[in-house]
Formats: sequence, C-alpha cells, structure tokens
Amino acid sequence: MNPNGTIDAVLNLKGHDVWSVSPDQTVFEAISLMAEKNVGAVLVMEHEALAGMLSERDYTRKIAIKGKSSKETLVREIMTTELVTVTSHHTVQECMHLMNDRRVRHLPVIDNDRVVGVVSIGNLVNWIISAQNAAIGHLEDYISGKYPR
Repeated sequence: MNPNGTIDAVLNLKGHDVWSVSPDQTVFEAISLMAEKNVGAVLVMEHEALAGMLSERDYTRKIAIKGKSSKETLVREIMTTELVTVTSHHTVQECMHLMNDRRVRHLPVIDNDRVVGVVSIGNLVNWIISAQNAAIGHLEDYISGKYPR
C-alpha cells in the first residue's frame, strides 16, 4: 500500500457507494439518510448531475443555529454549491492538501463528468495510517532478517 496512492485505490478499498438526495427533498430526509448510512455528508444530485453537497456542518450552521425546521426547509436552500472535486487520478496527498487549504471534509470524485465516489478526510487518514503500518512492518521484517533476499 503506497502512502501516496491514488484516489482510485482508496475508492477500490472503501467502495464506490454514493449516497445522494435531490435538491427538492427536505433537510430532514437528507440528515435521516446520513444517519442511516453513517456518513457526514450526502451529494445533491439533479437529473444525474452533481448540484451540490449537504453536510452535517451545513445542517448545524444553517438550520440548528438559526432555529429553522429541517422538516420544512428544502435541501436546495442550504446545500453547498461551490464544491471542490477531484478525479480518481489525484493522489491522497494532493487531496489532503486540498481539504486542508479549502477547509472541506468531503471530496466528490468525478471522472468523465460522472460521480464515481466520495472520499472523506477520515478515508484518507485511514489510508495513510494503513500505509505507514505496512511500511513499518516491512522495515521490522527487514531488520529482523525475515525480509526475503
């Protein structure tokens, strides 16, 4: 496992599942889906096209704090529309830098104008930890003489 692998490799490990809602669904329906799927964000899709994203952060800042009703507010009213996206060819390191610089926690992955997955900061951190653990294991094997000659 390469610590600077591609997003394609991350998606192949974690899966390509994409959870989405339409802009005309209620925020309550969207957060219910997030809870059911145990994810922190869902994509907002309109006729197969990526229209935006709705995250727990959007809910907290635009519904809960402002005292709005999630059962009456539509996703389109609070979704984030200026998205940072990547392709499956981006590296884990490139995506970590993007997430840090743009202060986002989720990146839709787009290939050939089609959504092929979503990666979260947690997915990338887990990838890096696994890669580091594998490297440490290889070094320990080398030092102890278990490494194949």
